[in-house]
Amino acid sequence: MTRRVFKSAFVCSLPVLMGYLAMGMAAGIVLAGTVKITALPFWAFLSSSVTISGALQFIMAEWASVQTPLSQVALLTFCLNVRYAMYGLSLIGRFRGIPWYQKAYLIWAMTDETYALQVENRTPEGENPVSFCIAVAMLDHFYWICGVVAGAVIGRHLPFDSRGVDFAMTALFLVVLTDQCREKENRIPAAVGLFAATAARLFFSVENMLIPAMVMMVTILIMMRKKLDKPSAADKEKADEQ
Repeated sequence: MTRRVFKSAFVCSLPVLMGYLAMGMAAGIVLAGTVKITALPFWAFLSSSVTISGALQFIMAEWASVQTPLSQVALLTFCLNVRYAMYGLSLIGRFRGIPWYQKAYLIWAMTDETYALQVENRTPEGENPVSFCIAVAMLDHFYWICGVVAGAVIGRHLPFDSRGVDFAMTALFLVVLTDQCREKENRIPAAVGLFAATAARLFFSVENMLIPAMVMMVTILIMMRKKLDKPSAADKEKADEQ
């Protein structure tokens, strides 16, 4: 990895740095307020090193405190992260032929933000795009670890109750959802999500509704795939112009 590649990856990842530090600190504060264990900074470092997922990092604290069954943890983790399999399909060509350990790290370190930067691909001219992807993944991973560990350290010394900090992740998703719903074609999936969550809540408790809701959402969206894949009017206009 050359200095040019690393510099380009760092500049591109600066927005992720701001976001991951803020969200990671919130996750670390939630961990400190929920799980009462010694050597918390070490466990915060370990958990954020092996779990590069904001949603799971927040949920993990509650799982540890109530001793959630491993089978439920595995199923929910799969439901939350299965979308990364779809992301990887668009990067198969770029990652083909690289050493297995590089490919394994790139697959494991995939996040929404990392994927967006890798697809944008601001590799300097004449440099290896795989090196750029690895640099982006490593930097984003490092930012997340720093945020969670800092939050865990700060959370132990906060002079006020940290309850409610976990709403930071919910607020982030609400902002993303609001922005996405400005596009007409994104409103149907949003409505499906609302319907599935409401239906699951009617038949399950708050603690047990998430998995049924996600299974219902995935099933409905798969059934509606042909309709959702139809090009919108805006896409047709762009195609005609080209």
